[in-house]
Amino acid sequence: MRWVILALLLALAGGPVSAATGGRVIKVLPQFLDLKGRESLSPSLFDRDAYQSQLRHHPTERSGLQFKIQWKAQAAPTQDLKLRVEFRGVARGELPKTGAIDTVVRRKHWYSHWTGVKIDETTYREFGEITAWRVSLWDGGKLLSEQKSFLW
Repeated sequence: MRWVILALLLALAGGPVSAATGGRVIKVLPQFLDLKGRESLSPSLFDRDAYQSQLRHHPTERSGLQFKIQWKAQAAPTQDLKLRVEFRGVARGELPKTGAIDTVVRRKHWYSHWTGVKIDETTYREFGEITAWRVSLWDGGKLLSEQKSFLW
């Protein structure tokens, strides 16, 4: 009876990791960085959210933007995957500015990973306000998963 329950739990949880490639972007947290490169003043999530609200309302206190991305992949541990962050800015003229940052990531274990992708200060100042973003997980040329903002 125990083996039946264990097999059922493994089947519901996705079973053991196989060599088949699959993955998904679970969560994306865009976070402003202050003039010292911090997203928060303390480790508290409440303080982080309050500080992000302050940075959102005071653009002169910002120095950049980072995307904290939670992702999960079922692939061989030696296989390189790529996270791509694409972003759009305020339209000046006919088309909005666009940009993209690619980051190679590695799956180290079977549960989810967090990866930070930063837009540095010079790029952030030249680009201006970011109005929309899309984060995608790629295996070579194959799109595994994506998450995008409402305005994308």
